[in-house]
Amino acid sequence: MGKPKKANPSEKTNKVSLEQDIQSIKFAKSKGRNKIRLRQDETEQFVNSNLSRKILSEARKQQREMDMDEDSEIPKSSQNPSLNLDMGESSDQELEEDTLEPDTFFENIEIDEDDEAAMEKFMSTNPAPRRTLADIIMEKITEKQTELDTHFSDAGSLQLQDLDPRVKQMYEGVRDVLRKYRSGKLPKAFKIIPKLKNWEQILYITDPPTWTAAAMYQATRIFASNLKDKMAQRFFNLVLLPRIRDDLAEYKRLNFHLYQALRKSLFKSGGFMKGILLPLLESGNCTLREAIIIGSVVTRNSIPILHSSAAILKIAEMDYTGANSIFLRIFFDKKYALPYRVVDACVFHFLRFENDPRELPVLWHQAFLAFVQRYKADISSEQRDSLLQLLKKQYHHTITAEIRRELQNAKCRDLEDATPQMDMD
Repeated sequence: MGKPKKANPSEKTNKVSLEQDIQSIKFAKSKGRNKIRLRQDETEQFVNSNLSRKILSEARKQQREMDMDEDSEIPKSSQNPSLNLDMGESSDQELEEDTLEPDTFFENIEIDEDDEAAMEKFMSTNPAPRRTLADIIMEKITEKQTELDTHFSDAGSLQLQDLDPRVKQMYEGVRDVLRKYRSGKLPKAFKIIPKLKNWEQILYITDPPTWTAAAMYQATRIFASNLKDKMAQRFFNLVLLPRIRDDLAEYKRLNFHLYQALRKSLFKSGGFMKGILLPLLESGNCTLREAIIIGSVVTRNSIPILHSSAAILKIAEMDYTGANSIFLRIFFDKKYALPYRVVDACVFHFLRFENDPRELPVLWHQAFLAFVQRYKADISSEQRDSLLQLLKKQYHHTITAEIRRELQNAKCRDLEDATPQMDMD
């Protein structure tokens, strides 16, 4: 006879009273797992206010992007580009963008014909030739071919590298992608271009003039984040600026993505000034439309005083065009505490026109007024007297009286009761 079998604890039944047995039959008990699921459901029904606000903000952003995607079917000639701007990998150093409506950037700008005609009178008769990346590369190719033909080699000269046919074929494929790019991630081969020693040569293979506007914006993000100031300056000057000027010349308005690319280029403020703003003014043929649109980028974004002061100094010393007055006025309205050297350069800029027989445009008088309003306390008494004499030669029926009033009430920097300012030279 074997041992008695032990009872399984799970099969053991507890003795309960008749009342408890009736209650258990009358009311069903929920299982433990159901209780857990119910608790999870309850927590998911409530979202705190901060998270709710973020969700609503993201939803609105996605809705705007969806609405823009629907409009992207419109032909390019209508210039209503509306593509997803938040694509690809973003760099930690990227410039933050304000949440603004797209119409703010590429709406039509009404240009008065009289103002445009006045601007043309002050354009250079021999504008500087425009140089693009293709021009630079072709010069290098010609230089290299000449060296090969003459059997001379200069180790210090900048030369092109011989590319592997497979590398060239790969970047020709990247070129085909950028010609049709609308949204999504860019090819990884394109993202590494800024890290290459011969990045200009590789970039030339991708044919930047044929990129879509969305591809140009993404490229500007990558190059502004990964290139040093001097290299970023070359990209802005040889690739971005020609594209912007061509777009404005053809459509009389700036594509939304190109406007965003301009804003992104300000991440490298020095590169923006030396690669876009100053070359545009030095060309001598900057139009009123170009000055207004690019000037709006400068107005909307914060720029370090060092770069702004250097730009003002350079613009004040340039040969005059109407666009110079637009940008000087924009910088004056930013109310920087300018070094005395920059203030003096601006004074001499205006005094140059004392014996100018031409009728100066309203833009010049507006820039003059903005200058005396912001910096009348930073000029010397001698400079103030010279500027008052200037008003007798250059007169505007509504603006000159206001300029004279500002100058007459100015407390110059060389007076005893003037507030001293540190010279930042």
